[in-house]
Amino acid sequence: MLRTALAGAIILTAAAGPALAAKRGAASAARFDGTWSVEVITESGTCDRAYRYGIIIQNGQARYAGGSDFTVTGRVQPNGAVRGSISRGDASAQVVGRLADGWGNGTWTTSGSSRCGGRWNAERRG
Repeated sequence: MLRTALAGAIILTAAAGPALAAKRGAASAARFDGTWSVEVITESGTCDRAYRYGIIIQNGQARYAGGSDFTVTGRVQPNGAVRGSISRGDASAQVVGRLADGWGNGTWTTSGSSRCGGRWNAERRG
């Protein structure tokens, strides 16, 4: 079911130096915080052609905006790199890509017996 929903459908000198770098990293990742609309497009496999989903990023952590239908785990790094997974039941998809100011893109693949894959595009909504 997830494969269909995903395809028919989101990724962070002195002794004080490391602490300051960690703080800067957290602040940098926070620039991606907000609501994002993610379009998922299937390019291989038998999953539905495309869907659009809402994702919320908070403190660099991603979660599904639609409730408990899916489990979204992922992180946005301070440089915008996204890595995560989306699951529903025993089906899951791995997601990689990058966010920039107001937009992003990447790829996704499912695991299991019915493999699908494709690309995703995101735009900030709020």
